[in-house]
Amino acid sequence: MSRRWYHFIIQTEGGKSLSFVAGVNIQARSPRRLIFKSLYLLPVILWLILEIGGSSDAQTAPTAQQSEELKLEQDFTNPLSTLPQLLVRDSYTPANYGPCTPSACVRNYETNQLIVRPLIPRIPPQTLLPFNQLVRPTFALVTVPSSRGGTRTEFGDLALFDVAVLPWPDRKKTGLLVGIGPTFVFPTATSKSAGQGAWQAGPALGAIYTGLRGLLVGFVLQNPVSFAYTSPNRTAQNTLQFQPVFALHLWKKWYLRSAEANWMMGWRRHSPTLLPLSLGIGRTFIQPGLPPMSFFVTGQWMVYRQYAPIAPQTTINFGITVSFPQFQAYWGQ
Repeated sequence: MSRRWYHFIIQTEGGKSLSFVAGVNIQARSPRRLIFKSLYLLPVILWLILEIGGSSDAQTAPTAQQSEELKLEQDFTNPLSTLPQLLVRDSYTPANYGPCTPSACVRNYETNQLIVRPLIPRIPPQTLLPFNQLVRPTFALVTVPSSRGGTRTEFGDLALFDVAVLPWPDRKKTGLLVGIGPTFVFPTATSKSAGQGAWQAGPALGAIYTGLRGLLVGFVLQNPVSFAYTSPNRTAQNTLQFQPVFALHLWKKWYLRSAEANWMMGWRRHSPTLLPLSLGIGRTFIQPGLPPMSFFVTGQWMVYRQYAPIAPQTTINFGITVSFPQFQAYWGQ
């Protein structure tokens, strides 16, 4: 087995050079081993992000307009933001994993998912508890493989989480934001293949770090568990869902983002496990007379899957997020 060495040099805005050397095996016995070996580079990548963010923060002072743009970039990516907003995202999958038979070949089908996701904050004293409350329903219109061949477009299940943003630790001192609450899945799909056919409820946890200027990292963790079903032949559900969130300011109104991938691992035996990764760019728009908004395009790849005979292979995400700051006063802030 041979090893190839790479020398990386990154030049920051302040003229500081960061360099490191990494070795990668160009042959591996299995794709899974190659994935796990690649994870060794994650600490190096994290160190680079912290170095770039720290050096940029120390050498440049943001203007009022730059601070507003940075805040919008983070609010548009942050699932725990108290900025009222509406996300519309279309996820187009030109290639899928799936079986091929003489009558149909699932891997040649082109599938799609259109979601509409409002983020509705409730600020004290308009809340039951003395915490910021975030309600986020997700409405979905999905194009999925049909049992008769080809694809069909149907409404999917309705997912919703309702989290309370905790006042500790102090966000201004630590840069850390934590939210906990319940998550729900309602079987609103209009087709058996478009939904899971189960009423589900479980815990939700979110954590976001914004301690470095221009950088946002965090996650949303959910685990809905089924307790009632639309028909006796529906499968019981107990799935851990992990959504990594990342945003890094690049230049002017452009930023790097990753918030579309949703890792899934079923707790039941032979339940599907899916590990996709997404990465793309976004741009904020601030125009007089229009609400602040952001457009983004990201690519998504299925890095690992198990017990999932049908799954997306590559996906392109197109999205727009529109904020409504005028509603913050109405909802109690």
